[in-house]
Amino acid sequence: MVFFTKFGLLGKNLSKYDKDWPATFEADPNSKGAKAVEAYLIENFIKPASNAGSVTDKLSAKRARFEKVGLERTISGEFKTDYAEFNGVSMTGEWSLTKGADPTKRILYIHGGAFTVGSAISHRAITSNLSEKTGCSVFAPNYRLMPENSRMASVRDCQAAYQWILENGPQGPSPVNKLAIAGDSAGGNLTLVMAQWARDNQVKPADAIIGISALTDSTYGSPSIKRNFESDLMLKPLVAPMIKIPRPVLAWLVFQKLKIRPSNPVISPLHGDLSNLPPTLLHASTSEMIYDDSVRFVAKMQAQGGDATLQSWSHMCHVWHIFDDMLPEAHQALDEIASFLKTHGVGR
Repeated sequence: MVFFTKFGLLGKNLSKYDKDWPATFEADPNSKGAKAVEAYLIENFIKPASNAGSVTDKLSAKRARFEKVGLERTISGEFKTDYAEFNGVSMTGEWSLTKGADPTKRILYIHGGAFTVGSAISHRAITSNLSEKTGCSVFAPNYRLMPENSRMASVRDCQAAYQWILENGPQGPSPVNKLAIAGDSAGGNLTLVMAQWARDNQVKPADAIIGISALTDSTYGSPSIKRNFESDLMLKPLVAPMIKIPRPVLAWLVFQKLKIRPSNPVISPLHGDLSNLPPTLLHASTSEMIYDDSVRFVAKMQAQGGDATLQSWSHMCHVWHIFDDMLPEAHQALDEIASFLKTHGVGR
């Protein structure tokens, strides 16, 4: 363990930021919506993981399932494809625009999907709701995914998208008035990484930061990973192969695959300097495996003098916000985000 710590794979012991905060909102695990989501997760995450097939075939099928959800849903608002380009880095993306959306108030939304799946289309349920509830123009970039690309490719793409949205809106080139950055899961990780990157590189800071079920610690040091393994049906298939591997060995394997130390703040924002960051709101479920990633991040940011808030829900799945057609708690959470953004001048 000393070797891994000295080599920087695990980073500093962050257990002092463990907190036992009660859930902000209590949800009913036996509600009709909760049971519907549970059935969906079993059918679309648990069962496919146990099916025969190569890793490549399973990944392709998972990407198709994610895309299908966005394409088949009837979602209000306008979706406009755009092309983000900055400093030689380019990608497609999509604006979500409610009627009358303010083109100068923008949200850069970074989708989740374990850095391997997902797109602007797959996360329309969240981006459309954010636009409708805030009156902002919401842009979701299609950053490069693993394993075809490196983990750093997603970071570089999000940096480019960040700088692009400062000078470009849904109607073309124009400076931003108010900006928020938001993201879920892997996208939450990239969101928090972008906040630190902007501060350290004299890039215009966002007015507010939102992390939904965000991965903050790529050393996988949060106690909730094992504590909530059985209750997290979405992440369980992904984490199952790793759960029995000793953490130092797992950190070494991550380093070998990514060629980046797991404790490096560029992939583990929890291990970075959390001072002088924009007002930050994190959402997490007390039942998900990376719940303590949010707890620790907020506790550390507060300890370093930052404006950080954690809102948690009991008995919700990872990124429950995307199940707005099943869960009233999804709308409750999105309303809380809209209220937070309004407080900081980003919403209406």
